[in-house]
Amino acid sequence: MNRIDAALIRRYVRAVDLERIRRDVALAPLTTFRIGGPADLFYRARTPEELSRALRVARELGIPSFLLGRGANILVGDRGFHGVVIQCDIATLEFRPGGRILAGAGLDVFPDLINATVVRGLGGFHHFVGIPSTVGGAVYGNVHFLAAAPTRDRTEFIATVIEGATILTPGGEIRYEDNEYFRFGYNHSVIQETGDVVLDVSLKLIPTPIPELQTVMRENLAWRNDRFPGLWLYPNAGSIFKMIDGVNAGRLIGECGLKGHRYGAAQISHKHANMIVNLGGATAAEVTTLIELSRESVAREVGRELETEIEFVGEF
Repeated sequence: MNRIDAALIRRYVRAVDLERIRRDVALAPLTTFRIGGPADLFYRARTPEELSRALRVARELGIPSFLLGRGANILVGDRGFHGVVIQCDIATLEFRPGGRILAGAGLDVFPDLINATVVRGLGGFHHFVGIPSTVGGAVYGNVHFLAAAPTRDRTEFIATVIEGATILTPGGEIRYEDNEYFRFGYNHSVIQETGDVVLDVSLKLIPTPIPELQTVMRENLAWRNDRFPGLWLYPNAGSIFKMIDGVNAGRLIGECGLKGHRYGAAQISHKHANMIVNLGGATAAEVTTLIELSRESVAREVGRELETEIEFVGEF
């Protein structure tokens, strides 16, 4: 992928926002992995109109674009992204009667949305405490949490509290679609295939005593801390590979003796073998080396083919 032409950059900047578009912005600090080179252009869209215009102009000029939330579940290449990275910063939040909420796609699930709903005694999103995601990203991947407290043993999905969402289609149309449109599945929604962009989400939450919500949050945080590497101490992108017929890829990688295996400043986590952590200054090349080692080892020793779950962004 080549750097975009300087003349195209000037045309894009003039058409979108002369004052707020930045050039050569480091992407590593904007991801949970803390890895990746710079974006040629970077723009924070604060309204649906700004987001629509930024994407439309990029499409018209033939400039590659990538929509960024909070940078979870992605690995940015060491050479960065040659195009425009547009961060969705639509962080509106509106409470309506009957436990209904309208949340902007750029609002953080945790802490912003969860804290705002829990203090009002509204349950549904509280299960996802500690998960780094925007509301739009949660819809995109149908974010889930395996509730493992003694009184609960089930997987909670974001889809269960979503009534519908306003989307921006690749053709530039803005329309509202109900829950069924998104065909939610495990780590999946239809917009992964259609290219639709979520602008805001309509939610229906359940009135619940605040102490009960707080108890579930404490249990879920404790469960996460016990099983996964701490994100702020060990930057990572979450699970690298998809489950295979209900079997967690981490178990298969662990069977190959790869827990704790290190390459450069990247390491397969001691806690969870389906997570690769950045020990400080890791590169995308080091991470991809461990990804290929895991894939090859599981294929050779277990006879299963691993499929990556994270998204690879930019040039490697």
